[in-house]
Amino acid sequence: MPTYKAPLRDMRFVMNELLDFEGHYRTLPGGEEAVEVIDAILEEGAKFAENVLTPLNQVGDQQGCKLENGVVTVPEGFKEAYQQYVEGGWPSMNQNPEYGGQGLPHSLGMVLNEMICSSNLAWGMYPGLSHGAMSALEHHGTEELKQTYLTKLIEGRWTGTMCLTEPHCGTDLGLIKTRAVPQADGSYQISGTKIFISAGEHELSENIVHLVLAKLPDAPESTKGISLFVVPKFLPDAQGEAGERNAVVCGSIEHKMGIHGNSTCVMNFDDATGYMVGQPNKGLAAMFTMMNAARIGVGIQGQGLIEVSFQNALAYARDRLQMRALSGPKAPEKSADPIIVHPDVRRMLLTQKAFSEGGRALIFYTAQLVDTVEHGNEEQKKEADEILGLLTPIVKAFLTEAGFEATNEGVQVFGGHGFIQEWGMEQFVRDARITRLYEGTTGIQALDLLGRKILMNQGETLRKFTKQIHKYCQSISQQESMHDFAKPLIELNKEWGELTMKIGMNAMKNREEVGAASVDYLMYSGYVVMAYFWAQMAEIAQKKLAEGTSEQAFYQAKLDTARFYYARLLPRTRAHAAAMTAGADTLLAMEESAFGLGFEV
Repeated sequence: MPTYKAPLRDMRFVMNELLDFEGHYRTLPGGEEAVEVIDAILEEGAKFAENVLTPLNQVGDQQGCKLENGVVTVPEGFKEAYQQYVEGGWPSMNQNPEYGGQGLPHSLGMVLNEMICSSNLAWGMYPGLSHGAMSALEHHGTEELKQTYLTKLIEGRWTGTMCLTEPHCGTDLGLIKTRAVPQADGSYQISGTKIFISAGEHELSENIVHLVLAKLPDAPESTKGISLFVVPKFLPDAQGEAGERNAVVCGSIEHKMGIHGNSTCVMNFDDATGYMVGQPNKGLAAMFTMMNAARIGVGIQGQGLIEVSFQNALAYARDRLQMRALSGPKAPEKSADPIIVHPDVRRMLLTQKAFSEGGRALIFYTAQLVDTVEHGNEEQKKEADEILGLLTPIVKAFLTEAGFEATNEGVQVFGGHGFIQEWGMEQFVRDARITRLYEGTTGIQALDLLGRKILMNQGETLRKFTKQIHKYCQSISQQESMHDFAKPLIELNKEWGELTMKIGMNAMKNREEVGAASVDYLMYSGYVVMAYFWAQMAEIAQKKLAEGTSEQAFYQAKLDTARFYYARLLPRTRAHAAAMTAGADTLLAMEESAFGLGFEV
């Protein structure tokens, strides 16, 4: 069975030495309290992830969820784990104190989320969906809705979902058919079917709060006619507790490639009672509050799976004996050398390690931006929100693409054993596969990045971020020890802007150029952003080594991984740059009918 150990030393490196979480927290309301509890949260979160959730991961995968008479039963131990999660106060940690939250920064919750995603991704989705529902209700709900629903969600007694997708439409939400008919008492009757609803039905909580996209009878066409509604599984009674059953039922649960421990449901709404969140026909804006949080959350899922796959691949590579090193025996007292001595195994392990540690830096930086958007002054909020908007599709798509690659490498390190279920490595691959799809596929994230976040404002947001990288490169350009990092980062940072301009100019002639270039553009962007963080980490490591430290091995490994990233992974930008500028013609020149020539009759 796979194991997991929360990487607390590396987390503290990113939080304390790279990003100065303590200094950051002292600029926020209640920041002093946050500083005091950082270590306790890390330690207790690690215990919960390692001792409670990890042992249930394979259980959830093998047992899955069962549906009988509209009732979903979750795998053994999941309900008890959720009760422990609630008793530990985890759901309320970074929520508004006005509604029962502890008021700690959102970034601390995101740090905890990495541990949960590493230890048991399927379980983590049950409380994970609730955070998006909390965010939407806090920002867009009436006071009455907040008192009725938000307080229970924060307490953890109720959980939440996002109900967007329908059988005939996924990304194109303007095509939804679910209808909301106004009632005399101010409520709405919701009718329609939603599919792929994570945690749509289960037994973990007393009630489930569905946030549902639907259209009013007189709604405009397209996304301009979407409204958002709260539709609870049980209607609150006079005391605000779960009362009469609402007309919303689980029609079936999906039989999936991975995340078997989470109930992915078809939800049927048959004149179910709902209440509007926000304004009529403005539901998409409210739902984006949930979706943006969810997209970062999915990026963390990718990150978590990279880490746990790496940990188990590393342990196996140290133990598994196979052949001798080409330069001579490294363990002459044994029948063969551990496979970790072989260069190709090192390549796979270092790829995992570089993605995990670089991804952690990116996510924790993004987490700080989330804090600033929530609590900064107006100027700080505006700037942080722009950069957060730029980085969110990169976090979501790049880290999930890296997650799928890294978990595949984990299987490869195990060889044939990696293909066998009992080792657990193939589960990480299956679980990772969905992260590239839900909350917007990689292609959708790429269009969002290049089309909406960059070209729609003529690259203004990108220039703000590349200016930040430029200033950092200036600060290290005179350090001889940083030459190998500064030079390529300077060149790539400059090229990033040039490529953007070139694609933008091409798109003025042919709008298809954006779609043709977008995925390669996103991946290129991801490698450059990660290089920015690896340069900073390398600088810190070199300074610590120069000063002398009792943790020389830790900082040397950090520096070695940075060098690997720059030498072996960053050059992938060359292929992405060539592909994104190859033009749309190579994709669109072939007639549609020609695709099947060779096998169609």
